Amino acid sequence: MHTRPTITVSSLDADRLYHLIDSLPAHFFKGEDKLETELARANVVSPTEIPPTIVTMNSTVKFAIESKQLAAKQSEFELTLVYPKDMNASGKTISILAPVGSALLGLSQGDVIEWPKPDGGLLKVTIKEIVYQPEREGEFLL
Repeated sequence: MHTRPTITVSSLDADRLYHLIDSLPAHFFKGEDKLETELARANVVSPTEIPPTIVTMNSTVKFAIESKQLAAKQSEFELTLVYPKDMNASGKTISILAPVGSALLGLSQGDVIEWPKPDGGLLKVTIKEIVYQPEREGEFLL
């Protein structure tokens, strides 16, 4: 796997995510170790210090996914990264517990990351645009 880009996470998001992980039943979330590794390597800053081009919790992100199985296939999405309790049937949200959701956290516009799929193989995720970011809008307690 290639070197992962530097990630930045707000202290509020980090605290909430560690609490979420601790509250889950053992072996409930297959990507738990990967999310914890990302949080451990993250540059954690105050929510007021988050750059406006970083994917934070509750950000709406345009991103592309390329799957490295059989033929390379790329798809583009615009989804809001949410906690599991905030998932809805709109098709416009992605849980932080989904493999791609965990991959998005802390990335900056233009970043590319390869992320393992639960069933094997890799996804290549490219951040195209941060459409909405709560911190950029001065919303720190969502």
